Amino acid sequence: MSAPHPLNQAVIAQALHDLRNGQLRRCKAMGFGEEELDALKHPELVSMLVNATVSWCSVSVNREVLKRLLSQVHDVEREIATVDRMLRLGASTEMVSKFYGLTHQEVALRRDILGLPKRKGRHPVLDEAQDVALWERWKAGVAERHVALTDDMAMLALTMDLAETMTLPMSVIWSAIRNWIDQGLV
Repeated sequence: MSAPHPLNQAVIAQALHDLRNGQLRRCKAMGFGEEELDALKHPELVSMLVNATVSWCSVSVNREVLKRLLSQVHDVEREIATVDRMLRLGASTEMVSKFYGLTHQEVALRRDILGLPKRKGRHPVLDEAQDVALWERWKAGVAERHVALTDDMAMLALTMDLAETMTLPMSVIWSAIRNWIDQGLV
């Protein structure tokens, strides 16, 4: 004797669940018509459908939706990599929260996962030589990349690169840049 077809079982289980929860649209989207939905109200008919050894349903893949979902996975991976880079470069919890919406607890967890030490207090302020060097590199980067002063994401990318090359905490660089912009020095 052949075993029941597993796809049939899965479809019936989902349809019964949807019917119990009043989600007729989902049942109809699966392909059930009124007559089939009425049949699902009778246990003996449900048993026959569940135990059928031949498949009476099929699965189709919506390729466009699948592509979009897969691209979202890549976007999430890129976002995680950016958050991790920010944290390694000394971004503040507030920066990560502002740009990526993570809570303080989530940022603390990411720091733990990365093995970063717990930060206490604020990063030191730039001395005059660091401030001048940062100003020159930042101005050159803005001009070279054609970054608008209002484009926070492009400014964030530039800040990460500056933190990496100058070995300064990202939060200190971001604060200096925001001050220059807010004061109208650029």
